[in-house]
Order: sequence, then C-alpha cells, then structure tokens
Amino acid sequence: MSIAAMIRALGRGQTSLSETDAYTLFSAMLDEGLADLELGALLYALRTKGESLEELLGFKRAVAERLYRLQAPASESLPVIIPAYGGRLDSVNLLPLLALLLQRFGVTVLIHGSLESLDGVAAAYILRELGTFPSTSILHAQQALDQQGLAFLPTAALCPGLAALLSLRNRLGLRNSAHLMAKVLEPFDGTGLHLVSASQPECMNRLREFLCATETNALLLQSSGGDPCANPAQRPQLEHINNGGSDILFEAERGPARMLPNLPNPSSAAATALWTKQVLAGEIPLPMPLVNQLACCLYASGYAQDMNQAKAITAVEAGGLAAA
Repeated sequence: MSIAAMIRALGRGQTSLSETDAYTLFSAMLDEGLADLELGALLYALRTKGESLEELLGFKRAVAERLYRLQAPASESLPVIIPAYGGRLDSVNLLPLLALLLQRFGVTVLIHGSLESLDGVAAAYILRELGTFPSTSILHAQQALDQQGLAFLPTAALCPGLAALLSLRNRLGLRNSAHLMAKVLEPFDGTGLHLVSASQPECMNRLREFLCATETNALLLQSSGGDPCANPAQRPQLEHINNGGSDILFEAERGPARMLPNLPNPSSAAATALWTKQVLAGEIPLPMPLVNQLACCLYASGYAQDMNQAKAITAVEAGGLAAA
C-alpha cells in the first residue's frame, strides 16, 4: 500500500493496517524515511482513528529492532520498568518516590523518559534534586543499574528514532502512536515488570488488549499526572496482567478523595524532592494508595511470593511510612 493510500484509508477510518504494513510504516517513521507532510498526516490519522491491535503489534516489532538493550542485574526479583513522560502543574509527581521505595527493597528500577515536561514538573527534574542524574548512554545506565539499582535513561539514548517522534508533540500539538509505544518499551528483552498507565478508558482498554496479546508482565492503572503512579488522594484500580491473563489486585476507591494537607507544591521540583526525602525518613506518612501500589510491585516483580506476603512486607518494613 502506498503512503498516499494509507493516508486516505486511515484518514477516512475505513480500515486498519495489517501487522506487516504497520511494521513497515513505523520502521520508516523511526528511520526518518518519510517527508514531514506525510509523516504529520499519518500520525494525525492514526491518532484520530485509534491504533488497532495489529497496528500496535507491528509498531512494537519495528521499535524492538531499533531499541538498545540492557542486561537485567542478577536478582530473585524482576527489574521494574517505569516510563516517565508526564507531569502536570496541578498534580504532584510522586513517581520518583515510588522508584526510591522499590530501590530501598532491593528491586532494580529503570526509569526511561523525557528530560522535560510540557505540562508540569517532569520526574527527571525531581530525580536530579534527589541525586539521580540522567544516564548519558546505555553503558552509563547499565553501570548505574548494577551499582545503585536505579537509573534514569532518556529516550534518546534508548531509542533515538522513537525520541524524535515523541518530540513532534511540540509541533503537532497532540500525542501520537510513539507515546503508546513508549509506555511498553522492552529494554531488558522481555524481562521485567512494566508500570503502564493511561488517563482515558479507551486507551486503557487498548493497552490491556495489547499487554494480554503480547503476554507482557505489567501493572496497569489510571495515570496520576500522566505517569504510572497511584493518585495519592484516591487509589485507582491496580490490575496485574501476566501471561495473557488479568487479575485485579486492588479495586478502585470510590467516594470522596482523601484529604492530603501535607503534599508539596506540585510546580516545584525542589519542594517535591524535599517532601520525598521526608517521606523516606519517616517524617511524613506515605499515602495509602502508594503503599498499595508498592505491594503490587513487590508481588508482580517476584520479590514477594504472593499478594498477602507483599501486603505484610509493606505494612511491616514500610511501617511508619504508611498513612493511617
């Protein structure tokens, strides 16, 4: 199918691409093989139509061939892979706190994402304040994982072609298929626990279908501030997807949101980092939704044998961090 035919068919919503055509198309996108006009038209058409499962599978194969790989450190638990592409001015970014809590338990954590946010405080800003600086290369990230058990790797160092597509949001004014692919990158070649989130039910359903079809090990939840971290005021549904199946580990909370008077200014990376340090020191209680998500991560990564043990571990070892 020609590029013009693809634009016409997708733009009219008449069809979805086959897995093979989607692979070929996204490969060209990642390799900068399309003119700007055609690239913008295709990204807009896919965004408007909504990507089908076959298209996402083709996109995944194209990305996998262009993704630099990391070696998962030897451990009884799987590494946790966290995409960090969000940040909203009206929402405190607690993703670095979740990563540091997992690191405290000895779980290896790789955060990949953008160095800045269009809408708020990016996780990279807060991590810098906390002493974790972006890795400059795959080798640098591997060293950080091996030595500290935590690394932040910019997308440009992990998959340059994908980073270029992500950057088009500034010019096009909307997200594109690359943002979906960024949520499910496989830097450890299929090994690891993925934290995956979306804000809209339609996108959540699409991701669930994709994660089940690819038998990905993932914790799926509604995003808070754009990143896969539980809303501290009201726990979202926490769903474990693995081997093609799905299990609800925690139901979504209903009713009024919690009162959280101690949260820092969401527009300040320094204030958020200071608050994070205070939580880790036990001076400020950790919101219960994050305690619940931490337990899910310990279970789904294999750190704990089952959810009951994971809940007990977080209750005892995170002790004073848990909000009553």
